[in-house]
Amino acid sequence: KKLAKPMSGVRCCVIFNNHKFIAMSRIGKKIINIPTGVDVKIEKSRVTVKGPKGVLIQAIDPDMTVSVEEGVLQVARPTDQKRHRAAHGLTRALINNMVTGVTDGFTRVLELVGVGYRVSNSGNILEISVGYSHPVYFAIPDEIKVETITEKGSNPRIVLKGSDNQLIGQVCAKIRAFKAPEPFKGKGIKFAGEVLRRKAGKSAGK
Repeated sequence: KKLAKPMSGVRCCVIFNNHKFIAMSRIGKKIINIPTGVDVKIEKSRVTVKGPKGVLIQAIDPDMTVSVEEGVLQVARPTDQKRHRAAHGLTRALINNMVTGVTDGFTRVLELVGVGYRVSNSGNILEISVGYSHPVYFAIPDEIKVETITEKGSNPRIVLKGSDNQLIGQVCAKIRAFKAPEPFKGKGIKFAGEVLRRKAGKSAGK
């Protein structure tokens, strides 16, 4: 009646009353419900999802088996090897994000924190002023819709909307890198609601 301690690199197992139970991927085994109006096509190691907000194509591990029956999508792995266990959950998460993206879409909001920081856009071209001697211009991919909001009494914001979660994440990371938040006063470009680890500044001598 002892619980076996899982070792690094070894699949997790639990021994209880002389019975052995192998832990399954909690993400990979979840089903994905396909909403009405969404079409999923599986061609060898490529999955195509088409919906109201566009079409997304994703290459997946060729060892993974993706099946769609009666509006329910499932991902299965061939073995319990470490590589297959890792790819199982990843494949399911990628496809689920695709279904969500073409149905509801994704929205990310960035805030500019700092005196004199401002942002504006002309179409998909962002103009960002974050304390440098010159403004920073950044072209947003056509697949993403961008909006800048400047309201009195609040920080300027950049709102990005699109169906491709990976693309939005990459664009947000590049914009944030122009002026990453510093740990003392928190000035910089950050995600809305992001909690920053702050450091105490040096105290003045008495």
